[in-house]
Amino acid sequence: MGNLPESVKVGTDMITSTSNAQIKKIIQLNTKGKARRNSRAFVVEGVKMFLEAPLDWIEEVYLAENFLEKYQGSKKEEYKQELLEKLETTGYETVSDQVFRHAADTMTPQGILCIVKMPEYRREDLSGGSDQKKAPLLLVTENVQDPGNLGTMFRTAEGAGVTGILMSRDTVDIFNPKTIRSTMGSVLRVPFVYAPDLKEACGQMKKAGIRLYAAHLKGMHNYDQEDYTKATGFLIGNEAKGLTDEMAAIADTYIKIPMAGQVESLNAAVASSVLMFEAARQRRNV
Repeated sequence: MGNLPESVKVGTDMITSTSNAQIKKIIQLNTKGKARRNSRAFVVEGVKMFLEAPLDWIEEVYLAENFLEKYQGSKKEEYKQELLEKLETTGYETVSDQVFRHAADTMTPQGILCIVKMPEYRREDLSGGSDQKKAPLLLVTENVQDPGNLGTMFRTAEGAGVTGILMSRDTVDIFNPKTIRSTMGSVLRVPFVYAPDLKEACGQMKKAGIRLYAAHLKGMHNYDQEDYTKATGFLIGNEAKGLTDEMAAIADTYIKIPMAGQVESLNAAVASSVLMFEAARQRRNV
């Protein structure tokens, strides 16, 4: 990989103790939602997440002692150059391999992690921001609890062109390390907001002309019989209980995903994927 330029800001001493204050901070951010909220920061791991994280979001970078050496054999020259150039800008601290494994949340860490600022979005950002040519397409989640499900929803939302995600305050923490990994980087690009009062927030969306659809057993029409080319929001409920009656009542239209065989319903992440990509399909033809 070659030597790093002298201009790279590297910590003078390798961190070799699990009692180090910086290591304790990383562990707290990985394990405690309160620590993340108080510091307004979270941890991302891996080369891909480091490269995709906006520079102005990155606060601290940590490399395992043998990380750069391991990348010397990589055949991705352009990839290596991008990594070097970003490290030159951010600087980093070196951590012994043993301590790095202790601090990392993954079982087999890649050897790079960074502390990243939480993005700050407003509810207006969920409707497409400055891109007024694009009709808003939103995903609204109520009490989704599985980190993998929420992460998958974010990843799918980006792929389907969703403009933003609105979540109830009791939805699982998007900054949970498991959720972050499941997003595969989409958390860095898809605008999102936790609503203190989801019902009130949905009411404001309806006033703004966004039509809300709920996948519901009482749905009269199949999901592919509706028009999602205009401002649209999909309501997705808890994995086990679905939408509360209160939230379901807010929907303008109930829709259903027809099932073959003896299957009664789909996983929340799968159901939301079906709906989001149907909207994407329709919008490609407009």
